[in-house]
Amino acid sequence: MSRLTLRVVQGADRGKVFSDMKTPISIGREEGNTIQLNDERISRFHCKIQEDNEHLVLTDLESTNGTRVNGQDCQLRILRYGDIISVGRTMLLFGTHEQINSRVQDSLTAVEKVGGKTADEDDLADFDLGPGVAESVRALRDLNQPPPLPDRLSPSQAAQLAELFEYFHARVGEVIDGAQHNEKRAKIDVDLATWQLMLQMYSRLAELIRGIADPDFRLPG
Repeated sequence: MSRLTLRVVQGADRGKVFSDMKTPISIGREEGNTIQLNDERISRFHCKIQEDNEHLVLTDLESTNGTRVNGQDCQLRILRYGDIISVGRTMLLFGTHEQINSRVQDSLTAVEKVGGKTADEDDLADFDLGPGVAESVRALRDLNQPPPLPDRLSPSQAAQLAELFEYFHARVGEVIDGAQHNEKRAKIDVDLATWQLMLQMYSRLAELIRGIADPDFRLPG
């Protein structure tokens, strides 16, 4: 029996981690669910995850507002580690860091095979390779090892840091919402507006890092 982890990345319960859970798992706003969420747009018993033939299957329980996986509406869906499940205003990331990293590694191996011309023509049709794809996939494996938060912050410093994280969390959420998942090609497509938002956020981060290191540096408006 699988032990599953779901992390709330968006919504009123953001930051909560439901770990080491046995299947079947039910998600909803009512007591009695394995995962009870504080979200008025979620049905009392919204969806469930169960095992079947060595697959983890998500089923929407005829919820009012539906269930999405990686941005796509679904009634029945086989889950993979790293998938984003959206119910109401809540988004949950499926899997532990180790499980998600393993899926990333599998993607990297597949990409390297195609890049090295070791795959057949059918495999080549499943991947759209661009410059630096393998390097980008490798970089994903390091994202789950952030430096620790600073300790002994004053209340005002803690509030400022939280506000900063809130800003970037919201912007990343907008990018995720604007992305289109192409599972067959192991690819995420974004439109120009979403890409520009990401570039602006990237630029803003560079300015903030510079501002911290150089007290005389004035952040642009």
